[in-house]
Amino acid sequence: MKRLGSALLVTVLTCGMIVTPVLAEPSIDTLKKNKNEAQSEVNSLQKELTELMSKISKLEGDLIAKGQEITQAEEDLDAAQIKEEEQYEAMKLRIKFMYEEGDASFIETLVSAENFSDLVNKAEYVQNVHSYDRNMLNEYVETKKQVQELKTTLETEMSNLESLQVEFEAQKDTLDTTIENKKDEISNLDEQIQIAVEKAAEEQRKREEEARKKAEEERRAAEARTQGGQGESAGTTTSPTTNNPAPTTPTTPNPSTPSPSTPEAPTTGGNTATAQKIVNAAYSQLGVPYVWGGSTPGKGLDCSGLVQYCHAVAGISLPHYSESQYAGGKKVSSPQPGDICWKPGHVGIYIGNGQMIEAQRTGTNIMISAVRAQGYARYW
Repeated sequence: MKRLGSALLVTVLTCGMIVTPVLAEPSIDTLKKNKNEAQSEVNSLQKELTELMSKISKLEGDLIAKGQEITQAEEDLDAAQIKEEEQYEAMKLRIKFMYEEGDASFIETLVSAENFSDLVNKAEYVQNVHSYDRNMLNEYVETKKQVQELKTTLETEMSNLESLQVEFEAQKDTLDTTIENKKDEISNLDEQIQIAVEKAAEEQRKREEEARKKAEEERRAAEARTQGGQGESAGTTTSPTTNNPAPTTPTTPNPSTPSPSTPEAPTTGGNTATAQKIVNAAYSQLGVPYVWGGSTPGKGLDCSGLVQYCHAVAGISLPHYSESQYAGGKKVSSPQPGDICWKPGHVGIYIGNGQMIEAQRTGTNIMISAVRAQGYARYW
């Protein structure tokens, strides 16, 4: 009965070993293939990101232009409103005068006519005065209406562009995250490949060491057999010679070999007084409303308008466009106060401690916020 139980136990354990899968580690070739596929995906995503960044840059230009059109329409609307009010007040005064005088002035004008031809001319003049007042008022009312409609249309177009900007920004964030994840995957595959290569090298070394030991054992055995045969034929015994390899002297590093160079410390930049003027100008605009295409300090600025103004205060002329502002400056990796913080379609002024002053978006005022940048540029 014991034998039957033991046999049964052995059978169960054997079956368990058979059904348990042994997962083999991926080969180096498989890992390299996976890495190449991931790298290909990254390249494709980077291309898509580059195209999207171009769209964001172009969209910024469209928004600036549209914002300037809206600003001009608002100015035209204000001017039309003023003219309408002036004409309306003039007509009220004239009507009041005519009422108080009982329209005697016009009658006197007609009565004073020297002849029929003069009467016709003066009557036509009176009619023209009334017609002019009426036409001018109608003209200004119509102009005001047209400008208001234009402003409404421009604001609708601006709203659509801003919605498109939000959509592009969301797509960019998604692509950035996907690319970073893929890069992490590639980095992990690189580590796995390195481990696999080192493991393969170690296994090869062990195989070579085992082969060497086996060959040494066979050589010694052959020598022992040879020496044993010679001893029997000569009737004398000889002690086997041992081959003691000469000790090797450990190599020391060549003192003439140069050590890795220490990276240079980042420079602080040029004229810090100029940089301080840029920063002070940025602080002076805190709370100013965001206006697309805005370039009027204290009244309304957009992101590139703010950067343009701050540099103008320091005597530096910049275009009103974020891409050009970034492209024209000296690129730096460690920002200092006064530098431009840039990402596609947006710029701000770095003020230190990981913060910047920026005109962020429509509906907000110029503010201090945490740096969001992909690059930094310097003009001071």
